[in-house]
Amino acid sequence: MIAYHSIFVHPLPAGHRFPMLKYELIYEQLQYQGIVEPAQFFSPDPIENQYVFAAHDEAYWNRALSLTLSSAEVRRIGFPLSAELIEREQRIAEGTRQGALYALEEGCAFNIAGGTHHAGYDWGEGFCILNDQAIAASYLVNEKKLSRILIVDVDVHQGNGTANIFEGDDRVFTFSIHCEKNFPFRKERSDLDVGLADGVSDALYLKQLEEALDRLFEEVKPEFVFYLSGVDVLASDKLGKLKLTMDACKKRDQMVLGRCKEKGIPVQVSMGGGYSADIRYIVDAHCQTFKVAADLNF
Repeated sequence: MIAYHSIFVHPLPAGHRFPMLKYELIYEQLQYQGIVEPAQFFSPDPIENQYVFAAHDEAYWNRALSLTLSSAEVRRIGFPLSAELIEREQRIAEGTRQGALYALEEGCAFNIAGGTHHAGYDWGEGFCILNDQAIAASYLVNEKKLSRILIVDVDVHQGNGTANIFEGDDRVFTFSIHCEKNFPFRKERSDLDVGLADGVSDALYLKQLEEALDRLFEEVKPEFVFYLSGVDVLASDKLGKLKLTMDACKKRDQMVLGRCKEKGIPVQVSMGGGYSADIRYIVDAHCQTFKVAADLNF
């Protein structure tokens, strides 16, 4: 059984509401389906600045904290800037950092939110202000002295912020499989990028992913894996441009989490994107990732 999950449900102004609603519904659905028990959840405090500064520029974060980001910076993020939004980002990042510690002890931990991979070293973008998995990975290499961390990003959008933060850092290997002609339109260079054409469906996607994972687990030999399990790869997604089925998402999760379980590698999972018109479909897809981990007896 999965050991720990982080959850932070915080009311937000109307302008933020819909993109965040799925996280509250995932929390409820996991319990309704009996995948997770209430005792398995924790609600994190806001992250301390020292951990943020290990992955992000101090001046950028201080401007965000004081709500003095420029209008251009706020437009790039895509949300109206508010104290509530900043607090949510702080708690999400801390949930992933603590989740990484739980995963070291128990094998696997989830953040019901997170996957904010468009936030780079000194910029926010695409609904992302802090990069939760980059902050947690920086914590593990700096404080826990891990030297072989693998970030597996299967969100439909390239993990450009993560690639930017770890450019030139050979302790953290960044891998992104994504739709090439989708946002962000200016890509960064991950250690391994697999850019897919519009309309790719199950068979080709799973083949490309399997080949990449076989190579990565053999060559990187990770001590720890961060998995960004975005479900915006689904054919129903409004922002995706790929054509995956729910079954392919399940097989994708089995490939990644199954390798971690088989090789005894701790894994922290953040949810990432999902923008299907029917929010129930998004929630079911995310809950399926939790179910895969539970079925693997993490």
